[in-house]
Amino acid sequence: MDSPMCLVKNADGELCVEPEAMDYLMGLKQKVVVVSVVGLYRTGKSYLMNKLAQKRSGFALGATIQSKTKGIWMWCVPHPEKTDHTLVLLDTEGLGDVEKGDSKNDAWIFSLAILLSSTLVYNSRGTIDNDAVEKLQYVNELTEMIKVKSSTVDEEEGEGSQFAQFFPNFVWTVRDFTLQLEIDGRVITPDQYLENSLQLKKGYGKKMNDYNLPRECIRNFFPSRKCFVFPSPTTPDNMHRLDSMDEAELSGSFREVSDTFCRFIFQESRMKTVIGGHTLTGEMLGHLVTTYVETIAKGNVPCLENAVLAMAKIENQAAVNEGLAVYQKGMEDVKALFPVDVNQLSENHLQSETQATKAFMKRSFKDDNGEFLKALAEAIVNHSDDLFKQNKDASEKKCKALLENLSALMDQGMKEGTYATPGGYGLYCNHHDNIVAQYRAEPNKGVRAEEVLEQFLKDKSAESYSILQADKQLTKKEKQIQAEKKKTAELEQEKAAFREQQAEMKRRIENNRISQEKYLKEMKEKMEEERKQQQQEFNRTLERRMQEQKDLLEKGHKEKADLMRQEIEEIKRNNQLERDASTQNQKALLDECNTLKCSKAKQDDSCTLL
Repeated sequence: MDSPMCLVKNADGELCVEPEAMDYLMGLKQKVVVVSVVGLYRTGKSYLMNKLAQKRSGFALGATIQSKTKGIWMWCVPHPEKTDHTLVLLDTEGLGDVEKGDSKNDAWIFSLAILLSSTLVYNSRGTIDNDAVEKLQYVNELTEMIKVKSSTVDEEEGEGSQFAQFFPNFVWTVRDFTLQLEIDGRVITPDQYLENSLQLKKGYGKKMNDYNLPRECIRNFFPSRKCFVFPSPTTPDNMHRLDSMDEAELSGSFREVSDTFCRFIFQESRMKTVIGGHTLTGEMLGHLVTTYVETIAKGNVPCLENAVLAMAKIENQAAVNEGLAVYQKGMEDVKALFPVDVNQLSENHLQSETQATKAFMKRSFKDDNGEFLKALAEAIVNHSDDLFKQNKDASEKKCKALLENLSALMDQGMKEGTYATPGGYGLYCNHHDNIVAQYRAEPNKGVRAEEVLEQFLKDKSAESYSILQADKQLTKKEKQIQAEKKKTAELEQEKAAFREQQAEMKRRIENNRISQEKYLKEMKEKMEEERKQQQQEFNRTLERRMQEQKDLLEKGHKEKADLMRQEIEEIKRNNQLERDASTQNQKALLDECNTLKCSKAKQDDSCTLL
């Protein structure tokens, strides 16, 4: 992407997705790292995003008191340090724009930035004082603006604590910072400065509650926090031409902090994930954007769980289509060779099916009841049935054409009466046996070779019997012997055709057995992979919560630390309940698949016996 484009348009307080930007995202198949910047208007947010894009210009900086960015603008660039990943930069409309006069609109912009990001950069000016914290008022409203679960039962209880598990990393950038980083004469780091600014005060009452509430929200919702303090980049007189200034013209200390900030974002910002630890591609991010914006436009509260389920449904159907396309492409080479023997076709079928299943598994997620994997299996079965039929038809066509060509002289002899003479039957048999021998010697006849020959012999039976009976050179006894010999040959050919059909059926039954075992194995591995992702996600949340509890105890907030301990225990219980439910669902699904497998095996055995 050469330059930023508007992703979410904000027109008169109404949010809508821009089709051009959405088309770009939908075509982006790489995994994404999403960095959003939010903050008050005219605080230099766009400069930071241009810096992350490693460009001098791109996002509009603006040199007046008017906000330049409206809605959410997107710039997709190759990730500087992660190969085959895309860095998606989202520059949001400035909060608190007096021309807008709609704090609710600001809250939705802020909420969207959180929902879409891996890392959220909050940009402010001056210092992190009480005024700066209070201006981050939208954090207090997040439980009203975002839902984690779709369930209405106890939906507020523990809702805030669940946010930390799914929210982005939080980076506070303080621009034009002029103070000394010291507390009580001791030099501190920017991170310590942030944590000190977020310390809770002891006491009760409205004033104390108003002071602590935004700090508690930031600490609870964003357990992973980082801070950078930027000195002024240049003199006030030069600020209006910041986007056109060379790097060398900027303050050395400003450049140093900017470089450190960019390195941190590049190295520490993780890939965008959703509930369950699933990493997103640009296309999947596009589905999320559409779902969230449409939900807000309808006046509803965005729900992470619902959005992920909606995205999973779309992605899983796309995974089915992709898997089927892989199978179809894999079968093109062997299809061009039709007719082929059943073993060659089966080997290609199983190989292509394996590739198709891998493609599906790579893309699919949250296919909890195996609905889409079953759909892929069914689609492959239908397509393979059609290919097996095409192969049989090609074999039949080739074999019939071959026999027609080989028997042309004999058919001409029948018309000319060549065999209607004494000894004609012997001549007919020689020609007949020669046709059969040449037919058998022809390679690559396919799976209906014996069946077509059986039908040919049956078709010639009346003709052969007529010539036999008309041959005056043969005695009655000899005619009887020849008739029995002919009948025996036809029976042998019938058996050969039956064995041919049975061999094909057995091979296809074996294919089904291998496929069933493969699907079960792939399903188990996918379930285990998703279980590990969920556990890693939970472990990160738990570790951060326990650190937060430790910090509260060290600062003497025993009551709040006890509440945090109770919250941790509740998180553990909920996680165990979710794991137990997931284990039961997985067991039920695998049992169902095993039952279907056994039922299919019995059905196949019955078909073989028949």
